[in-house]
Amino acid sequence: MEKFEVYRNMRKQAEIMGLTISLFALMMTSIIGSFMIIIFSFGFIVILTALIFNIVLYIALIYLTNNPSHFYLRKVFPKNISNKKACISNSQKAAFFNIQKR
Repeated sequence: MEKFEVYRNMRKQAEIMGLTISLFALMMTSIIGSFMIIIFSFGFIVILTALIFNIVLYIALIYLTNNPSHFYLRKVFPKNISNKKACISNSQKAAFFNIQKR
């Protein structure tokens, strides 16, 4: 009888076939779209193209799952950290907006 291991990393992130749930949904959408294309066009080249596209997409998604640093497009922390107050005083506001005191 075959033994199955219990998936204990559920708190980390749920995975199906090595992909997160959102990436797995993207993969399934691609596969269903490929099936639709294959059903409505009977060319052998189209079938091979759809198969190759799905294989390449799966490999790319596995790579992005294993290296999540490629998802981050901007830096998390700012370059400079300052203790300056964000608010300016009333006299500076008046000078900035050209308000004259009476």
